[in-house]
Amino acid sequence: MISSLLLPVGQNFGHETEEFHVPITIEQCSKSGGCQDQSKMVTMDSNWRWTHKTGTTNNCYTGNLWNQTYCPDDQQCTQNCAIDGVDEKTWKSTYGVEFDKQTMLNMSFVTKGEYSRNVGSRTYLMDDDDNYMQFKLLNKEFTFTTNVANMPCGLNAALYFVEMDKDGGKSKYGSNQAGAKLGTGYCDAQCPHDLKWINGEANNIDWVPSKTDINAGTGKYGTCCAELDIWEANAISTQMTVHNCLVQGQTRCEGIMCGDNDKHQRFNGTCDKDGCDFNPYRVGATEFYGPGSSFKVDTEKDITVVTQFITDDGTDNGKLKEMRRLYVQDGKVIANPTASYGSYDSISNEQCTTQKNEFTMSTTLRRKVAWRAWAKLCAVV
Repeated sequence: MISSLLLPVGQNFGHETEEFHVPITIEQCSKSGGCQDQSKMVTMDSNWRWTHKTGTTNNCYTGNLWNQTYCPDDQQCTQNCAIDGVDEKTWKSTYGVEFDKQTMLNMSFVTKGEYSRNVGSRTYLMDDDDNYMQFKLLNKEFTFTTNVANMPCGLNAALYFVEMDKDGGKSKYGSNQAGAKLGTGYCDAQCPHDLKWINGEANNIDWVPSKTDINAGTGKYGTCCAELDIWEANAISTQMTVHNCLVQGQTRCEGIMCGDNDKHQRFNGTCDKDGCDFNPYRVGATEFYGPGSSFKVDTEKDITVVTQFITDDGTDNGKLKEMRRLYVQDGKVIANPTASYGSYDSISNEQCTTQKNEFTMSTTLRRKVAWRAWAKLCAVV
C-alpha cells in the first residue's frame, strides 16, 4: 500500500505583477579605508502587497476583510492565495514612495491611488534580491540623514532593526514561497497581530477588521522578536529605544505570550514592549530638539543621525556596554543632552535600571525583563 501526504503550498509567489526592488546606494566606512559605495535595494513589506487568488486577479483580501470563498480557514487560504509584486510605477502611485535610484528614499504617509487609499508603508533594505541586509553593529556606528520637517506631532517616522530571518523565513517554513523578496517574515517587540501572513500561513483565524483603518485588522496570532529603534521621530520629538524578548528570532505568538494590551497582558508577554529609551524632551531637555533655530537640533533642516555601539574592550568582539547618539547639523556635531535623573546621555545597563525606577514599573516581571539581553540583540542584527 502506498500513501502520500499532500502539503499545501502557501504564501504563494504571485506573478501578475513583475517585482521591482528599488536600487539604493549605501556606504561602508572605516578609518583606514575611507568610504566605499555598496549597491543594495529596497523591498516592500508583504502586508502592503496585493493578496489574490493564485493564477487569477480575484482578491483574497479586500479593504480589511478576507474573502470567505477563498479563505474559509487558514489552511485553505494559505493554499489558495498569493502575494504579488510591486512594479516600479506602483511604488509611487500606490504607496507614495519616491526614489532617485541612488541614496534618496522619500516616503509619504497617505497616498490616494487609482484604486485605493494607502496609509503608511514598511520597507526593508536588501542585501540581494532574496535576502535582507544584516548588520553587525558592535564597535560600529550607523549613520543616516533625514528630514522630518513635514512630520507633525502624532506621526512616527521610524528607522529600526528587528530580529527577522535573513530570507524572510523561506527556508524555515516550507509554505513560504515568497520569502524576503516579497517582504515576508516581519516581527517586532510589540508582537503585532495585524500581519496577514505569519510563518508562511494566513493569519485569518479570528480576524477582526479595524474600526479605524479601512485596510487593517488583527488575527489570532502575533509575531514577536527583539527590536532596536534607532529613530522614532517627527518634527517635535525623537527617541531611540531598545526592546528585548525572551525568545530568539522571529516567533509566532498566541494568548498571553503576545502580551496584548486589550487583554491587560502588556507586561506579561514575551517582549519588553516599553523598552529602555532615550527621549531628550522626556528627560528634561525641552529645548534640545524641535522646529526652528531656538533648538539645538533644528527639525526644519536636514539632520544627520549617528548611533554608536560601544563595546567594553573597543573591539568588534567585545560586549556592548553603551548605545550613544550624536547629531550633525550645519557642520557641527551635537551631543545628546544629559538626563535630569542622572548623568546619563546614552543607553546603558545602569541607565536603563535607573530609568525604570524613575518612571515606575508596573509589575515585578517588568523589572526582571527590562534590560535582559539587549546587548545580545545588537550583536546579531
